[in-house]
Amino acid sequence: MILVDSSVWIDYFRGTATPESEKLDSLLGVELIVTADLILTEVLQGFTSDRDFNQARKLMTALAVVDLAGQDIAIQAAQNFRTLRSLGITVRKTIDTVIATYCIEHDLPLLYSDRDFDPFVEHLGLRSASAGIDWSAT
Repeated sequence: MILVDSSVWIDYFRGTATPESEKLDSLLGVELIVTADLILTEVLQGFTSDRDFNQARKLMTALAVVDLAGQDIAIQAAQNFRTLRSLGITVRKTIDTVIATYCIEHDLPLLYSDRDFDPFVEHLGLRSASAGIDWSAT
């Protein structure tokens, strides 16, 4: 089971070939892919046409959709943010902190292309589903 971040979904729906969007394409129908409420919001708000919005909504809501937050995750996300800040790292988006924390707490790998997740991998134990992607090919 893998959670896919909005950074990958956005590239996927735009048809932008990145190692992560290609990996997502290869995993759909093969691996259990989950999405999340806040990721759904981030992705769907970017569509300008109703047709594209509805098509993406149908695809994404056919997956398991998890609720990311709640009191325990909110508190741990704040602690993770503070831990990284104490190391001189500032995460740019609160939603990314919540997503990373959810994945850490549920031992769920995250497929992402947003560099804000790298410190969570390096310092807090986030499992990257991007491992094994040949970055030299990009």
